Amino acid sequence: MDATEVDRHIPFGTIFNFRDVGGYAGHDGRTVRRRRLYRSDSLHRLDENDQDAFTALGIRTVIDLRRPYEVERDGRVPDWPGLAYQHIHPEHAEWGNVPQEPGTSLARYLADRYADLAQTGTTGLAEALGLIADATNAPAVVHCVAGKDRTGVVCGLTLAVLGVADDEIAADYALSSAASERFSAWVAATTPDAEELPAPFLASPSDAMLLFLAELREGYGSIEGYLRHAGVTDAQLAALRGHLLE
Repeated sequence: MDATEVDRHIPFGTIFNFRDVGGYAGHDGRTVRRRRLYRSDSLHRLDENDQDAFTALGIRTVIDLRRPYEVERDGRVPDWPGLAYQHIHPEHAEWGNVPQEPGTSLARYLADRYADLAQTGTTGLAEALGLIADATNAPAVVHCVAGKDRTGVVCGLTLAVLGVADDEIAADYALSSAASERFSAWVAATTPDAEELPAPFLASPSDAMLLFLAELREGYGSIEGYLRHAGVTDAQLAALRGHLLE
């Protein structure tokens, strides 16, 4: 199944990148289950107006990948009944320390940032995959700030384990570009004096995810090989396939 905006996007008042990760073709002709795993931009903006729509999804677990100072600065998802909150910080360098050079490939720049994350954030990434693998945590939603980079890496790795083709994983990742447009329009309307964010913080070119996945396989033999290196167990890999594939 192709990644389409209309098919996946779930609208909220002040959340712009919330969508279902299910529906893709995986291993052995099986399909990634719907309504089991969601991805989103930061959920701290959810309010009482969105509570009914959010609660209707039956989400049990929120996996927050933001840095500690981002959580402290912006806050977290509301403490609603029945919702477990897990904060995981995969260690990675601040992008401001490695800015994109003018005239260079944005996809290449982003793929390099994701490779850095995969190298330094193994403990956090393994913890996130472990939470997603545990069926008792589902339905779960994973998010960071924009829901495209750290979230994109975690969801990309998860879909790869489920046997989803790289081009579909990359197309799913690229859907965040439309969300960035919605977010930018909201910021312009609500905070007219806000500075425009640079391209790396908004764009999600599919080639960035394709490069990241291909080069991770070159380094570790397979996505599963990388995840075992990071600390994900074979039992967790089997559990991911067991409850996320139908």
